[in-house]
Amino acid sequence: MSIIRRSNVFDPSSFDIWNPFEGVNSFFDNALSAPGSNYANEASAFANTRIDWKETPEAHIFKADLPGVKKEEVKVEVVEGGVLQISGERKKEQEEKTDRWHRIERNSGKFLRRFRLPENVKVDQVKASIENGVLSVFVPKEEVKKPEVKSIEISGE
Repeated sequence: MSIIRRSNVFDPSSFDIWNPFEGVNSFFDNALSAPGSNYANEASAFANTRIDWKETPEAHIFKADLPGVKKEEVKVEVVEGGVLQISGERKKEQEEKTDRWHRIERNSGKFLRRFRLPENVKVDQVKASIENGVLSVFVPKEEVKKPEVKSIEISGE
């Protein structure tokens, strides 16, 4: 274990502790992303899918970029009484065969995102569609009834 002190004055917060696993992730990333292959990048992009949540007066709209994903690979559910769950799994296999060698590359990636929906939504009317690699989930809101305003006459002078 190597410890490096940054100054001549002892400061317990100035120590760098050796990390035996430093660089391991980059080693595996490089090993998985062989020339001509972008499987490692695709898997991490799929697993790190970000979802935008936009609120309009009529609904909550969720959008996720899922390039190359088929609708069979994505699941949209409302679970546990008001939690929107968007999940997916993509598996890919590419095989290349010549008379000198045989190569098979397999790739898989999963993602899962959950959102607690507000109480003013119609969970039985949620709609989802996927088009051009963009998943859109439409969660309609219940109509908010405006309270009636009743004028009250003030007595006195």
